[in-house]
Amino acid sequence: MSTDTPTTDPNHAEAFEARRADAEADEGKRLRNGIVSLVVLVILVGALLLAVPGLSEVEDRLRDVAPGWIALAIGLELASCAGYALAFCMIFYRVPTILAVRTALSEMAFGAVLPVGGAGGIAIGAWVAKAKGGSLRRFMERSAVLFLLTSGINAATLALAGLLVGVGVLHAPHHILLGLLPGLVATAGVALFWFVPALAARFTLVEDAGRMVRWMHTTARVVEEAKDEIRHPSWRLLGAVGYLWFDIAMLWVAFRAFGEAPPIGALTLAFLIGYLGNVVPVPGGIGALDGGLTAALVLYGADPASAAAAVLVYHAIVLWVPTLLGTIAFLRLRRTLAEPLVLRPERAPRSARSASGRH
Repeated sequence: MSTDTPTTDPNHAEAFEARRADAEADEGKRLRNGIVSLVVLVILVGALLLAVPGLSEVEDRLRDVAPGWIALAIGLELASCAGYALAFCMIFYRVPTILAVRTALSEMAFGAVLPVGGAGGIAIGAWVAKAKGGSLRRFMERSAVLFLLTSGINAATLALAGLLVGVGVLHAPHHILLGLLPGLVATAGVALFWFVPALAARFTLVEDAGRMVRWMHTTARVVEEAKDEIRHPSWRLLGAVGYLWFDIAMLWVAFRAFGEAPPIGALTLAFLIGYLGNVVPVPGGIGALDGGLTAALVLYGADPASAAAAVLVYHAIVLWVPTLLGTIAFLRLRRTLAEPLVLRPERAPRSARSASGRH
């Protein structure tokens, strides 16, 4: 008799029903994952198709440009993508490397298509974590650490560039207003988040604590984890730095393709300030990123025509390279969603391991 055939034995009947329920649940999960993955692919491919009209403008601009500059710009963007993947593997150290890299590239692709301050990419990562049976709560916590770490590098770079411009080491117009002031604001922001854990410790977290107290303690936990990565860095932390700096270098190369580039201090400040336009939820950042970056570059002394041309080339590369890489990674990733997730062992905080090593 087949083991899948119900019998009059109550125990066999219960076992049969349990197996059937599990099979239906697995089938439903596979169907949901298939639908979501299809929607993601449609969004990624659709965004690329919508961006195609802008390529004609880029092509017109590039006819007299040496191909070497464009090849260098693409190479720098590939290096930036690799930097993000390294940083992702550092934060999600328990995830197998291949899965982590594919998820990181998929996040970058979706983040390029639907910027929303990085929320678009995190949504894809959360779906992958849930589909693989991982802890969604832990994924969101580690994603917050990664976001805080990369944002901290952005703020630290803004602070460094602003202060160097403010004291005259680097050049930008209106070195106090456009250099020192943004540098001091960024420095204050970094200091504020650095001391959030100490501030949160002054407020006791109890069951009926207010929303602000709970937010402070949650943020403090994330900040402490990010500080732990900074205090005891691995070589992969360079990936988080390269993720930003290679991108800035790519914009500099886009300028050089058409002639002279702005001074590095002005370019860095304009890049970081202008990129705030990317929080507008426009597919591919088309219009919002171009307008924000171009306006910031002109504010920092760039020629308007050169700035518009350089940003157009920059945006085409920063949209297409991560999206193409991420689409390929996502296609490989979706084939493995049904495979079990085997995590590496949890590690003790690096600060605790360092302390134990001194005894």
